[in-house]
Amino acid sequence: MGISEKIAEIEAEMEKTQKHKGTEHHLGMLKAKLAKLREQAESGSGRKGPSKGFDVKKSGNATIVFIGLPSVGKSTMLNALTGAGSKTAAYAFTTLTVVPGILHYKGAQLQLLDLPGIIRGASKGVGRGKEVLAVARNSDLILLVVDVKDPGYVNKLIDELGEIGIRVDQKPPNIVIERTESGGIEVNYSVKPTHLNDKLVASVLGEYGIFSAIVNIREDATVERLIDALLGNRRFIPSLRVLNKIDLAKKEDLKKLDKDFVKISAEKNIGIEELKQAIYDKLGLIRIFTRSKFEKADMDAPLMMRRNATVADLCDLVHRELKKEFKFAEVWGKSAKHPGQKVGLHHKLQDGDVVYIHKK
Repeated sequence: MGISEKIAEIEAEMEKTQKHKGTEHHLGMLKAKLAKLREQAESGSGRKGPSKGFDVKKSGNATIVFIGLPSVGKSTMLNALTGAGSKTAAYAFTTLTVVPGILHYKGAQLQLLDLPGIIRGASKGVGRGKEVLAVARNSDLILLVVDVKDPGYVNKLIDELGEIGIRVDQKPPNIVIERTESGGIEVNYSVKPTHLNDKLVASVLGEYGIFSAIVNIREDATVERLIDALLGNRRFIPSLRVLNKIDLAKKEDLKKLDKDFVKISAEKNIGIEELKQAIYDKLGLIRIFTRSKFEKADMDAPLMMRRNATVADLCDLVHRELKKEFKFAEVWGKSAKHPGQKVGLHHKLQDGDVVYIHKK
């Protein structure tokens, strides 16, 4: 029996197994076996690298990809945001390769990638789905694009991304697994577990050939989260849910929809500015300006950084050797207690700060 047949067999067994307290261990082991088989299937395929049209070099301050069904208006949306000139038409699969564009917004250069539409089964390769989703793995933000006809499809998109190891809007599991030479499996819980127990944790680790380890679980983790921590190759990427073609819906119907959606009509240019702001906010970008002893800061040329960035991060961005020569910095702006406050490398910066770095 091949790997694909084994995967199908386990999926079928999971489907027919009722979920209750008595089946938790059995289902947990099935999930561990399934994850292991999928890893083997991926490594066995050779991962030859991107196909023609899917080899995209990251550029700008962040990379944002569009994920959605064919003909939900992703190409029209790209054009509305960037003027990239992506081909559009009222039929499926107009975009056959990755179409890039650059959004210039508040000093940031954001790389937008219009990907071919994905359909159910994309994670298994349907409709070049694996190639499309592989591009998404390297992004900083995913736009889940649906139209007013089927807003619920956003959950299916998240499922397809999950199948290839992309965890949408999740943080990495707070689980530390330290292998030991002997002593068996020791499990420590920082919070009371409701999904795991010592026996299940030991069984899952045993599936991956780990029979002696100290496991520190610092969240109310599920089996899936434990497996993610074991594999260590998951990508945790934030998303925005974008509802397109709102011009085709009645106002009362739009009010009923999830408030989490950014509602736009790419064709009618409705909500595009709000979408730009939502993208910028979701990325957590801040603008930092630098000055010298003799020159004022150029307020038209910010350095783009991420929220909670420090003076040390700024030094790394300006020059890789700057931290070695660092003496102190002066800061003007929101993060400073007073104009020109002297700070060290660990000082957290805020949007709009002006920084003067003094060297030894």
